[in-house]
Amino acid sequence: MLIILYPVIVILTFLSMEAITWCTHKYIMHGFLWYLHEDHHQPKYQGVFEKNDWFFVIFAIPSILLFWYGVIPNINYLFFIGFGILCYGLTYFLIHDVLIHQRFKWFKKTKNKYLIGLRKAHKIHHKHLGKEDGECFGMLYVPYKYFKNQLV
Repeated sequence: MLIILYPVIVILTFLSMEAITWCTHKYIMHGFLWYLHEDHHQPKYQGVFEKNDWFFVIFAIPSILLFWYGVIPNINYLFFIGFGILCYGLTYFLIHDVLIHQRFKWFKKTKNKYLIGLRKAHKIHHKHLGKEDGECFGMLYVPYKYFKNQLV
């Protein structure tokens, strides 16, 4: 039974992370921790790292703790929740930092309609340089309107 339950926990955790990311981005990153996120909304990066990168550390802490407590005394469901968070974090990194912001020049061009829609939605999010009036706070869910012009 656990062999079925654990992958389900990973998948459900991964999917729920999109809602958690949306809420965290809108109410925390564009709220009381704006001072860490603000430099991310500036047109050009000042260096290799930005203050916004601290959010990778902040979000890694629960995953690490869940891994730790997920093997004490034996492997348990907490480990797989931590693994779901890790999988979402890796996906976020690849989509956000590699594909969208091109911080690493791995995937310069794509013809994938979903990925193009992701880029458009994130570009709309970044047109607002301040913390107010933002939109498209999630990462993997993109409203339909960003795909409309692509459909043939």
